[in-house]
Amino acid sequence: MTHLRRIMLEELERRNYSEATARYYIRKVEAFARHFQRSPDRLGTRHIREYQAHLFAKRKLSPGTVTNHLCALRFFYIQTLKRPWSIADTPYPKKTHRLPTILSQEEVAQLIDAAPTPFYRTVLMTLYATGVRNAELTRLKISDIDSRRMVIHIQGGKGRQDRDVMLSPILLDELRSHWRRLRKKSSVWLFPSNRWHSGNQPIDTKTPRHACQYAARRAGIKKKVYPHVLRHCFATHLLEAGADLHTIQILLGHHDLKETAIYLHLSQRHLHATASPLDSLVLQSRLQPEE
Repeated sequence: MTHLRRIMLEELERRNYSEATARYYIRKVEAFARHFQRSPDRLGTRHIREYQAHLFAKRKLSPGTVTNHLCALRFFYIQTLKRPWSIADTPYPKKTHRLPTILSQEEVAQLIDAAPTPFYRTVLMTLYATGVRNAELTRLKISDIDSRRMVIHIQGGKGRQDRDVMLSPILLDELRSHWRRLRKKSSVWLFPSNRWHSGNQPIDTKTPRHACQYAARRAGIKKKVYPHVLRHCFATHLLEAGADLHTIQILLGHHDLKETAIYLHLSQRHLHATASPLDSLVLQSRLQPEE
């Protein structure tokens, strides 16, 4: 471990950053250094501007991803090197706000039924039934399933925030079947790693992504499906069923209600609540085509 890497890790740990964020930040600083083939402490504002342009022009990264790269570099320069950082010289790119992909309830059912293995089926059902993030699902422990209160404890979610989500009776039955299928019972993890799901570590985040991709292909769903799509479906379908935004905010673990309000744009109940002004026009019958 290099001296700079060790200092950066110490600064991240002192501020109680999650392990995932720490690894991400270090990888981005290493990529920055590799691009210029020089130690990052020998690079300055000009190099950051060039690298930002490279990420957009050459690598075609999204504004959000480029911002994440800049956040890592900003932390490195301010907290590790103790250098000033000018937002004016290295502005964060303006984000593009796009509505997420949503599956209908029928499509979600088709996706789950098309799961190629029972394990993948359980993963897909858990994602949709709880609205958990991909990383949160992989770290679920047996002790997080509270069948007495019918809740699932989500520990150390985004921003190190704990929360509870509902435990569906159907999901509880599925999880019990999943547990009986395991050849070797883990003492900790609900979804253990390795081919036979008997490892001492949890599955990685690639496994739920593969479950979504394979099931979508088998179901003939043309939309791009990944774990976060099922989180969006969870929230949108709850809103369509009459749940209020604040409740959905709590279930999703959003800090700001503005994050949750996006589902108002996706809910069919809200989209169809107001008629189009075209429907109130009195129009003449359609003209017959000329012969």
